[in-house]
Amino acid sequence: MSEFFERNLQIIQQRWPALAGRLSMEDVAGLQTDLVEGLGSTLSVNGIQLSSRHDRLAEADLQAASVAPDASIVHVYGTGLGDLQSRLLERAGLERLSVHILNGAVFALVLQVLDQSPWLSDPRVVLRYAGDLAEIQLPFFALPAELVLADDYSAKIRDRLISEIHLDFTNQAFDPRSPEIVERLQSTLSLVQEDRDVSELFGSLDGREAFVIATGPSLERHFEKLRHLSNQTERPLLICVDTAYRPLIDHGVAPDIVVSIDQRISARHLPPEDTDGIALVYLPMADPLVIGAWRGARYAGYSSSPVYRQMRAQLRRAELHVGGSVIHPAVDLAVKMGAVQVTLFGADFAFPHDKTHAGWGDGDLGPQLGASRHWVLDGYGRRVKTQLNFRSYLCELERFIAGHPQVRFLNSSRDGAMIVGTDFHPEYAQ
Repeated sequence: MSEFFERNLQIIQQRWPALAGRLSMEDVAGLQTDLVEGLGSTLSVNGIQLSSRHDRLAEADLQAASVAPDASIVHVYGTGLGDLQSRLLERAGLERLSVHILNGAVFALVLQVLDQSPWLSDPRVVLRYAGDLAEIQLPFFALPAELVLADDYSAKIRDRLISEIHLDFTNQAFDPRSPEIVERLQSTLSLVQEDRDVSELFGSLDGREAFVIATGPSLERHFEKLRHLSNQTERPLLICVDTAYRPLIDHGVAPDIVVSIDQRISARHLPPEDTDGIALVYLPMADPLVIGAWRGARYAGYSSSPVYRQMRAQLRRAELHVGGSVIHPAVDLAVKMGAVQVTLFGADFAFPHDKTHAGWGDGDLGPQLGASRHWVLDGYGRRVKTQLNFRSYLCELERFIAGHPQVRFLNSSRDGAMIVGTDFHPEYAQ
């Protein structure tokens, strides 16, 4: 035990005794650690520098400057080399600094090699593992290196942090003044006027179960059971997302409702043949050619997006929750229809078995397996490949589930991402 570690751990033991025990058990030896030198020096862990190798303090000043100077409470995600914490604690108006450990082994390593006692002993500091809380806290600064190095225990919080950081950039694609968006909404206005309000479906299930079917690779394992089920009189309501429709039809499964929100969905995904008995629920950004060709009942709705502000003023239609993916309004529809139990199929948010989607080729729906650089934990607690936006969609679904405790949510597969708030279906999730 190094002199630094003994001093640092003694403070943690006095202030947060349970935390000290956990840190003592961290596997520091499993880290690949190097000293990286430039104009200054820093530590590299598993190939990732914990800070600038030229001027750590200037970097910490830059990071601190991005946090509102009058914030009385600040949350720092990741521990780094302690530089940002020290800079923030110089603010006289700071009342509490919550430091959330994103990788326990990395923090234990830093405790061994650097004196962290000044900020650890400050009475304004609260120290915890990031994964101990289910949701991120605002305002925050997340240290970039540890967003990459986050361990399995902190993975869910890491995903929420990255989603929040990217929010402004993501929303740029949905500028209501965009000529493409204005043109699309003008082209679907007459269809929205003609079609029913999605609210007509609300409350119609009377407690019946709903199956919400997405296009993750695990769906392929359920085609036969769903085909058999769809032919039964007494069965759950089948709601599918647009990209799952063709694979379902190809395997003899006729859903009751298809949900579509994306302007890129075409007749290739939603062929109009034999749709007379199938309802289409859509948002006005959907392709007017696809909507107009649909033969079954059609229901229009909005999301809370500013994109629909002007149309909402002209035509009143109910809202469905949208969090970036069509899975969100599909699940919200099931809940607003009155389902007391919702079972998710193909809601993988990942690429299990080295596939991107059920019923589609690699890259057919956008992402290619070879481009996946990220991971989530699956239902077995193992890391499985995914892409960044899938993790954001997963975060939003978990938040939706947490906000609807009156509904039981089940997952039909352990192969995709673990979805907080769901149980595994005893029959389908083998």
